[in-house]
Amino acid sequence: MPQTITTGIKTLVDDANKVVTTLSVSEAKTLYDNEDYVFVDLRDIRELQRSGMIPGAFSCPRGMLEFWIDPDSPYHKEVFNQDKTYVFYCASAWRSALSARTAQDMGLKPVMHLEGGFSAWVKQDGPTVEKG
Repeated sequence: MPQTITTGIKTLVDDANKVVTTLSVSEAKTLYDNEDYVFVDLRDIRELQRSGMIPGAFSCPRGMLEFWIDPDSPYHKEVFNQDKTYVFYCASAWRSALSARTAQDMGLKPVMHLEGGFSAWVKQDGPTVEKG
């Protein structure tokens, strides 16, 4: 018997976007090198190797986000224990909307995500660096 999904991804993303601040690419281009902001790239290693990332961004695979945010987790990363603004991004702003909402629900703040994701960043000539 097939599963009956009652809430689809579009609804989840729409709901997340209602409670999370969205940062435009033009605004983000003025902030990515500001030390008060941490840009968090949620894409997997293959995506990073293929297309690079925003200079100075922290790479956090989506599957590890909650573990890396939680200071009680054995996988906690200190980057998430700073008094800074966190800007999440992925390829097209779906994973980042969900991630920003999750981070916000966990108590990380302030949190926002990049409108249109890395694809919009590149399309609007945002700088990139190779994943090293």
